[in-house]
Amino acid sequence: MTNPVLTAISERRSIRQYKPEQITEEQLRALLRAAVESPSARNAQPWHFTVVQKSAVLAEVNAEATAILGREGDIFYAAPTAIFISADRASDWAKLDSGIAVQNIALAAQSMGLGSVILGLPAAAFKGPRADYFAGLLKFPATHEFAVAIAVGYPDVTKEAHPVEGGRIDYIR
Repeated sequence: MTNPVLTAISERRSIRQYKPEQITEEQLRALLRAAVESPSARNAQPWHFTVVQKSAVLAEVNAEATAILGREGDIFYAAPTAIFISADRASDWAKLDSGIAVQNIALAAQSMGLGSVILGLPAAAFKGPRADYFAGLLKFPATHEFAVAIAVGYPDVTKEAHPVEGGRIDYIR
């Protein structure tokens, strides 16, 4: 069965090397539209999206997160754009809803020839001693906390699909 959505799902990869060229405003608007059109429990829309295209800000978040995690490297993989999703702390479903939104962004990016990688490592910067500073820097609403981020750009490399492990599906009919 050929279907553009199923094809995007099948062909999507987590990209960890990007070209320096910035995505277009049209592409960014399309990604954000895919995000805000995501379903959410009771249509609460408990998320906030912060687009960061300023490399100095990404470098600052990276430095904090990697220092806390005790690791080296760029957790954004030199992507020119990162979208941070913060979630309403009062909602039981906000982080799940944010996960749905980030997947919409990833699939939309794939459909436009862009690469992406969904990121959890930035969470360290929002849990460390400078958490409030970083939440303010990224303009999180006061009622929100970091949920997930996604790096987006033009892929500089790609990779083969990961092997799909068997035994992950059962039927009860």
